[in-house]
Amino acid sequence: MTETRPLRSHQRTLRDLVAAIARGEAAAVTDILAAVTPGGGKSLLPVIAAAELIAAGRVERVVWVVPRDSLRLQAEEAFADPAWRSALGHGLSVRAADNEPDPCRGLSGYVTTYQAVAAAPALHLAEARAHATLLVVDEVHHLPVPGSSRTAEAPDEEAEAGAWSRAMLPLFRAARLRLFLSGTLERADGRRILGLPYHPGGAGRAPEIDLDAPGFAVIGYSRSQALAERAVLPVSFGALDGEASWLEGGRPAGEAPRVGPHRLAGGLRETTRPALFTALRTGFARDLLGEAFHATRRIRALRRAERGLEAGASAPGLGKLLVVAPDQASARRYLETLQGWMPGPQAERDVRIATSSIQDSHAALAAFRLLPEPAVLVTVAMAYEGLDAPEVAVVAALTHIRSRPWLEQMLARATRVDPQAGAYADQQALVFHPDDPLFARFREELETEQGSASRPRQKPAVTAIRTGPLPWRDEPPPGITPLESNALGLRYAMLRPRPAEEGPQPKPRQGPAVSLDAPPSLTERVLRQRITAQVAAQAVEDEAAWQAPRGGNLAHRYNAVLKRVVGKERATMTLAELESALAWLERNRLSDHAHLLDGDARYAWSVRRRRWGGGLRQAGGPDGRLAITRP
Repeated sequence: MTETRPLRSHQRTLRDLVAAIARGEAAAVTDILAAVTPGGGKSLLPVIAAAELIAAGRVERVVWVVPRDSLRLQAEEAFADPAWRSALGHGLSVRAADNEPDPCRGLSGYVTTYQAVAAAPALHLAEARAHATLLVVDEVHHLPVPGSSRTAEAPDEEAEAGAWSRAMLPLFRAARLRLFLSGTLERADGRRILGLPYHPGGAGRAPEIDLDAPGFAVIGYSRSQALAERAVLPVSFGALDGEASWLEGGRPAGEAPRVGPHRLAGGLRETTRPALFTALRTGFARDLLGEAFHATRRIRALRRAERGLEAGASAPGLGKLLVVAPDQASARRYLETLQGWMPGPQAERDVRIATSSIQDSHAALAAFRLLPEPAVLVTVAMAYEGLDAPEVAVVAALTHIRSRPWLEQMLARATRVDPQAGAYADQQALVFHPDDPLFARFREELETEQGSASRPRQKPAVTAIRTGPLPWRDEPPPGITPLESNALGLRYAMLRPRPAEEGPQPKPRQGPAVSLDAPPSLTERVLRQRITAQVAAQAVEDEAAWQAPRGGNLAHRYNAVLKRVVGKERATMTLAELESALAWLERNRLSDHAHLLDGDARYAWSVRRRRWGGGLRQAGGPDGRLAITRP
């Protein structure tokens, strides 16, 4: 039976807005900003908008642009989810596209990345101009307004961000309607965000988003709203204090003085960053990692016991651990540490790493999201933003970054409600982190905004929108050599909203998770693999039965025959065309159509006469073309 899922308040608001646009009652609206707290369910918003607007004929297709390749499959899944298909009454599909011609392939749209648009801007601009397009700009804060920087930025990051913005701006202008999505509407460099209207900033103040700009509609969904609707989980923090020692940089070898030990919590302000930098790369990191690892084991053991599963049994909904490392070298060390705490076969199955330098990172991310195992994922930045993995119950925040947007995104990996983990009241996000003053300040701000702190708010927040300069920078301290560190004490704190009226307790879902329909890009891949296998099988059979000349690459020639039959390369076929080609192969022999290669020297066999077994022989005609004859 298909699961029934209720729409959240921001999702209902968007549905009502696009319905009004479809009816012509809000035709002046051309830009929609959905400022949704991380984990609050913004990935459904493009589905809601596309289903309503395409059905009404206001747009012809949806183009969804995401910041990373790992998010493309999640966007496909949002459209393919059978529960939402039933709830919204839509039959739309989109595909994860690369920079190849016809990215839609007959579907209702496609998903691509900022990098892909920057690499082939003319391709995507031509698509947007040829069709009335709903342009979905995911995590729009990745796009800065060129020339709006108030702080220094690394040259490579500046170049990449500028290239993305320059490539996306023409798409903004060509699209019929734009839907901007973000969980954090601020940038660490203080720059304005492309596509959003701003009030001019006053003296000493940062520009603020103009919520009343013409043609601009804003839908907000704050963390306090999400908690009230049970759309996200409350967070428990495990703050681990420690002390660290390091060598001061800028001195000749052997003369650098030893500094410390200094505490993380309650230490001097000038020692906080070097102490944290050292702690994340020495013994303290192992101690915090151990706390998170054993907490995850306890959660999984408890849930197994509740379900009557044997120790070590694998099942969905048991809970997983996400480890966020400060850099790739540390991530590899953390991986070795975690695997060292397990037997060999279990370590290979349960712990994976996903960083930009690892070849199978996207496969590791997909397995972590969609399969019961692996249960532990180590990453640096690939999974901190947008990773839709509701099974994450524990996060080990072994990162030096302390900007609020970054930390909110990281916390959101654990605050998603897992429908397979039982009742909402029995779930909880657990985040282990160093007990430094900068993280404590972030927690204090979060508590104040969601209404759980005892002191009143200094300034009311506008839904999920928050602008203004950041209170700290992200750069690690330069010129120090970490020596050693150790943990001193662990304290827990629950971040909860104030008590409120609670609705009926949702019933725990019984049975296995609802299986998603296969996303189009995966279906395409499977069909191409099946076609390849069919072609190879026919080639092997024909060579074995002497139905074709041996030597050379017969499968390569048969692939060329198939291309002549269907008139198209497999890489450019639509789903329907791939299915048709596979069906043709199941009914026909490629050897019967070898004449389609006549006259093409690339596929001609040697004209040298050669006798075959089985009564066939090959001969070259007077024009050098292939001739296969039977006696």
